[in-house]
Amino acid sequence: MKVLVPVKRVVDYNVKVRVKSDGTGVDIANVKMSMNPFDEIAVEEAVRLKEKGAVTEVIAVSCGVTQCQETLRTAMAIGADRAILVETPADVELQPLAVAKLLKALVDKEGPSLVILGKQAIDDDCNQTGQMLAALAGLPQGTFASKVEVAGDKVIVTREVDGGLETVSLSLPAVITTDLRLNEPRYVTLPNIMKAKKKQLDIVKPADLGVDVTPRIKTLKVSEPPKRGAGVKVPDVATLVTKLKTEAKVI
Repeated sequence: MKVLVPVKRVVDYNVKVRVKSDGTGVDIANVKMSMNPFDEIAVEEAVRLKEKGAVTEVIAVSCGVTQCQETLRTAMAIGADRAILVETPADVELQPLAVAKLLKALVDKEGPSLVILGKQAIDDDCNQTGQMLAALAGLPQGTFASKVEVAGDKVIVTREVDGGLETVSLSLPAVITTDLRLNEPRYVTLPNIMKAKKKQLDIVKPADLGVDVTPRIKTLKVSEPPKRGAGVKVPDVATLVTKLKTEAKVI
């Protein structure tokens, strides 16, 4: 059984994001980049399934610039067997639909039984790629997974919903998106980092897959959220209600 795990290179979650002075986007010059945390959870889950004997091969995939090879090497250090980079120019903005189309082409080519990816990326927070991929490929999907079990030709996914937990049974092949509580990724050791350098990493272009990655959405302006004002103390509930009505205007 083969598992495909898409991973995204994003600004490290410990870095304070800065908006460019001209408002065209986020400044990523000389900023630490790392694997999207939700995708790291997806790689860990795929590797755990392999360690249990339910999976035979884990393939990490990334779409983006040349530097995404570093992210793929990290995925292979965690335990992925090989990697594929769909390389795009630095001046091309990859949007969720384009990524989903690229992944669909790779699903057709590789024929995995499972696609496990993070529910969203921490840079754009779109939460769209997994669902779009499932729709394009005509596959069942289990989103926001907090537990995954493979049972024969089925995969049982416990997913987090507003009212609690929901358990769904999906026929393989299927698409799963991971939530934070699915697992805790392992610490990547130096020996595994060295081993990852020797593992297979293939590079393809979107044209090789027959996919047009031209952006469909145009970003007009990027701005920082307004700074929150200082809080105030009120003597009683009546004053609080008055302020909520007259100043905050939320009731």
